[in-house]
Order: sequence, then C-alpha cells, then structure tokens
Amino acid sequence: MKFSMVKVIMFVLLIGLLAACGENNEASSGSDKAEDKKVLKMATSADFPPFESRDTKGDFEGFDIDLAKLIAEELGYELEIEDMKFDGLIGALQSGRVDMVMSGMTATENRKQNVDFSNEYHHSGEMFLTKADSDIDDLESLKGKIIGVQLGTIQEEGAEALREEYGFEIKKVDDSGLLIQELNSNRIDVAYMDKTVAVGYIEEQGVTGFDDPTTSSPGMGIAFPKDAGLVDDINDILNELEENGEMQKLKDKWLSDDK
Repeated sequence: MKFSMVKVIMFVLLIGLLAACGENNEASSGSDKAEDKKVLKMATSADFPPFESRDTKGDFEGFDIDLAKLIAEELGYELEIEDMKFDGLIGALQSGRVDMVMSGMTATENRKQNVDFSNEYHHSGEMFLTKADSDIDDLESLKGKIIGVQLGTIQEEGAEALREEYGFEIKKVDDSGLLIQELNSNRIDVAYMDKTVAVGYIEEQGVTGFDDPTTSSPGMGIAFPKDAGLVDDINDILNELEENGEMQKLKDKWLSDDK
C-alpha cells in the first residue's frame, strides 16, 4: 500500500515537471520570436507640429509618426524612434545610428548628395510669421528686420539666399518651437518656417503671416543612408497608402487646415 502511494506521488510530480518544462519551452519560443522581430530605427526632431511633437504624456505624435507606424507595420518591423536636434539628423544617418529619418525634411538637391530620399509624401511651401500688430506684410518690408530660422532647415538656406537682396539679419535657433518664443518676446521680428507648421501657429498663437512668393521648394521625403536597401520597399508602401486612401486619412487627421 505504501509502495503504491509512493508511485502515485512520483507520477504526479513527474507530470508537473513535464508541464513546467512545456511552459518554459513555450515562453522561450515566444521570447525568441519577439527577439527575432526586426527593429526599424527612426530619427526625428519632435519640435515640428503637426508632423512630429510630443503629447502631454511625452509620447510622440503627428503626421510623420503615424505614417512611420504604418510603414513599420507593413514591413513587419518594430518601430523605434529617437528624438534629436534637426541639424543632427543627416549625421545620424551617415553614421549608421538610425535606419531612416522622418522629420518634415525637404528632399533638396544639397541633401541628396549625402542621403537618399523616398518619393515625396507632402508639399507645403514656406511662410513668414509676424506678430498680429506688425506692419511687415511683404518681402520689401523685411529690410532692417531680424528673421528667425531653424538650423539645418530649408528655411535657413532660403533666408541666406534672400538676405542680401532684402537687407535683413538672420538669427538661427536649433528648435522650431523657439521661433515663436523669440517672436513673442520681440527678439526677432519675423519667423520663417514651413507653411503647414506656420498655419498651426497662426491658429494657436494669434500671430499672422504671408507666403514666401520666391520659393518652389521640393516636397518632404523620408531620408535614408546612401544606397540603403529600404528605399524601394518603402516607396512601394507609400504608393499603396496613396492608392488605398490611408495617406489621405492621415492628412485629414493632421493636416486638414493645410491650404
């Protein structure tokens, strides 16, 4: 009787051990699958609403962020986002620190010498912002004024090209949001920036502005290290998102006031 009871106990313990091993194997398998999932590292400068910024909880949000999530999902990758200053984005690609950049970046010819771009996914142009009571309303009235621009942007290049003809000074900052602070505190007379972003500030901050009539800048693209293998795949995804209406949904969500 005692011998039978011992056998029963040993049998129960053996079953429990086998079940535990099975659970461990399943957990290990699940962990391996998670580890095997490829990571898509993206850099952005999260100071450029409505394209990229942070919400009240500190999480990334914006048109570029949602578009990047769709792209990563289509590729079967896990998206990892790194926030940095705009003028450091190209260097991050060249050093191999990240796989791509989405930061409202215009696909200029100068940038194409150092990185590759996807097809353009948005175009908005440039705008000069002033305080509501300002009498600055055209390029000629910029003479003798201080124009604020963000470092590394196409607006910095544009301001440099216009400075001699229209006789203004340039002040450069490394954060797009600082331009409005500088404007409201009278440290600059005009902020020069992307039109879509400018329209948002007009609505939120009560400033005003006028379009830059001199520019015909290229649109925004996703930037990659030279000869990266992802460009063609992501172009295919961008085309698909245009065709199935998902790109328009994002524009309606984030850029609905864009003219």
